[in-house]
Amino acid sequence: MVDLDSTIPADWPHFLIVGVLVMIRVSGLMVFAPVFSSVAIAPRIKAGFVFALTILLSPAVSAVPDARPLLDMMSILGELGVGLVFGLSLTMLNEALMFAGTLLGMQFSFSLVNLLDPNSKVETPVLGQLLSWLGVLVLIGAGLDRTMLGAMVRSFRLVPVGHAMVQARTGMALVQMGGGIFLAGLQLAAPVIAAAMVVEITVALVGRMAPQLPAMVLGIPLKTLISYAVLTGSLALWPSWVEGHFSALLDAAGRLIANG
Repeated sequence: MVDLDSTIPADWPHFLIVGVLVMIRVSGLMVFAPVFSSVAIAPRIKAGFVFALTILLSPAVSAVPDARPLLDMMSILGELGVGLVFGLSLTMLNEALMFAGTLLGMQFSFSLVNLLDPNSKVETPVLGQLLSWLGVLVLIGAGLDRTMLGAMVRSFRLVPVGHAMVQARTGMALVQMGGGIFLAGLQLAAPVIAAAMVVEITVALVGRMAPQLPAMVLGIPLKTLISYAVLTGSLALWPSWVEGHFSALLDAAGRLIANG
């Protein structure tokens, strides 16, 4: 018969070290990842959530065969890097939506209408804020926040604690992924930009053929109304776009961590 009183105290240092490493990795989501990084969530709630996840995951993570529970600088930096890779990869979706909002604001003549973003503490276009909130609603409605947590939990099996390492090529890959923000934002804003361009060309032709008509006066409100109509019609495709890009970013983050 095994004496539990003699074995449990000996395992406490092991569990504490694993718990610290798990907490460091999970905290990356609370800093950068969409939904979890929102300032609308009180810091004490985030801290309690991270602490609860640490308590739940530590026994399972410590049982992974290749786990190396050592609290040294390399392990701490590796776990911190894994959390940052997850968070930075997923936050690019929000940045793509913000960039699309910036492009749309120019078409709607809203380029001077800005709001203070509580997350970044900088002024952002009002349409960028709207699209960012829409993206958060899609993530929550589709259950992608739980998918994000599931991917983080699976990462402890893919890369056990103590073995995580972020290399220079991982940073270069993140920079290349950041370049995709502009292409993704342009894809979202392309229908509205095309419609606004057609309106401007039509107004210019009408003004050339009938100079007595106030074409330039009617051009701005007409362009705004048609752009709104095109944007409203294209919103039906946005949830699938957000889900597809979120899954692609999550897969890319998993590959970066596995190959780090």
